[in-house]
Amino acid sequence: MAVGIGIIGTGKHGARYLQHVADVPAFRLAAICRQDRDAGTRQASDYACRFHGQAQALIDDPDVEAIITVVPPTLNVGIVTAAARAGKALLIEKPLAASVAECRTISEAVARAGTTAMVAHTLRFNAVVQALADARSTVGDLHAAVLTQRFEPSALSWLDRRAIAGGGIILHTGVHSFDLVRHLSGREATRVSAQAWQVVTRETEDAFAAIVELDSGAMRAMVGGSRATAGRCGAIELAGRDGQLVGDHVHGTAARLVRTDREALPVGAPVHTVPAIMQEFAAALIERRAPAITVADGTAAVAIAEACYRSIESGRPEDVERP
Repeated sequence: MAVGIGIIGTGKHGARYLQHVADVPAFRLAAICRQDRDAGTRQASDYACRFHGQAQALIDDPDVEAIITVVPPTLNVGIVTAAARAGKALLIEKPLAASVAECRTISEAVARAGTTAMVAHTLRFNAVVQALADARSTVGDLHAAVLTQRFEPSALSWLDRRAIAGGGIILHTGVHSFDLVRHLSGREATRVSAQAWQVVTRETEDAFAAIVELDSGAMRAMVGGSRATAGRCGAIELAGRDGQLVGDHVHGTAARLVRTDREALPVGAPVHTVPAIMQEFAAALIERRAPAITVADGTAAVAIAEACYRSIESGRPEDVERP
């Protein structure tokens, strides 16, 4: 029998999850919750499900067995802990929370409840990222990486309101790159030196650059990005003893470099990452196993972001708190 799904937050990004529930046979859309009551009521009518004006009402809905949260990270700790107490499985859109302390609160609540929880670091399912992961062993031990994401300013006004957003591009987009550094290298971050600045935004940063030290100096990654340009890119470079891997997850390219030779890597068809991560969440529920991306993974990405903010404040390298 299909799992009854409830989605909290069906605005710009949450609507993508709403649209793809039908693509996951294991799921059945039961209810949605949205702050904009008129828009939420229309969506509920369009998708033939119930509408709840408050998150707690959706959590309490007996027909909702699992919940997808797509809300500002400052709201996750309250919503996720309440859902965990109610025994609901959770797919949590990144970033997991606005701080490591809140991530720990979420982790403890999920552990106490014994429920399944997955963090939606969707870029792991990107076809270029998968191609680079598959080829990683061909370049030997990694010692350096460069990851950059750049795109246009966001139309979402709340992203530049620190009290709601919890941070700027470091927290909201940087965590994608921080997660990929861990995922592609198999190493943990230990120290960070970072800078950030504002191009368009007023309250939060929309451009940053960071040097992330992994496993106490065994590897370093340069991670940066901006949300202040008309051009998009998602560049990834991985340097190993026996060659380099390069790719761009926005433009769908990947290659292996040895000396001056460039060999194109096979990249599969573009992956719609939202339904892909929903499929993995469904499989974890059905198979009663841990999901591919855990709360610990989500916490590790937030810990790197938090160390970036501490480094910006102190003007010196800062240690990354262990999840």
